Amino acid sequence: RFAFSRPVILQGVTDNSAFRALCTREKLLAAFGTRWVRLSTANTYSYRKGEGGELGFRPAAPSVGRAPLSSLLPAVDVPFQEYVEQLLEPQDPARLGSDTLYFFGDNNFTEWGPLFQHYVPPPFRIPGTSPAYSFGIAGSGSGVPFHWHGPGYSEVIFGRKRWFLYPPDKTPHFHPNETTLAWLYHTYPTLPPAERPLECTLHPGEVLYFPDRWWHATLNLDTSVFISTFLG
Repeated sequence: RFAFSRPVILQGVTDNSAFRALCTREKLLAAFGTRWVRLSTANTYSYRKGEGGELGFRPAAPSVGRAPLSSLLPAVDVPFQEYVEQLLEPQDPARLGSDTLYFFGDNNFTEWGPLFQHYVPPPFRIPGTSPAYSFGIAGSGSGVPFHWHGPGYSEVIFGRKRWFLYPPDKTPHFHPNETTLAWLYHTYPTLPPAERPLECTLHPGEVLYFPDRWWHATLNLDTSVFISTFLG
């Protein structure tokens, strides 16, 4: 019913309480504090960061409209503890997406695999696809501006995440290097009702399914832990 037509929120389809217990700040720092993680910039181009990279338990880098290769920035690798204690901070509304570092997706499966084994993904599949996980942690006000890729699910483990979505044939008004928070302040209020996106806010335990090539932007309302299941 929804696989190829429109997004839908799933509630109560899985129980990830065991996974959530392993994703507290204390548990993650104890297990991964000394491990190096790869950060990406919080702009539209970040979804091509995997090209040529060696990390990532995820499908091939999703296609993104209008993202020239010249716009790609080098990856930033830091110890996970440094990211949590020094870089995990509320988003500055004036900061560009290219100046905002974001931990999502580049998870070395050799190191993060034992954690992912405790995650229970949604039970629904699209024939001919296989799931791949992308795990992330981000500060309040952070997020990724509009982009699109293949279908998948996104679940919030801690915090709240606001989503803005447009169908494939309705390109949103945005600048690829403007953060979602800046877009919400500057562009969103000017949109007439007919041009506003579909919106929702995910709470812990809720899962959003997004179909193939739907434009979407995200905004973490709190310091958030989340995981996506891409159907590649």
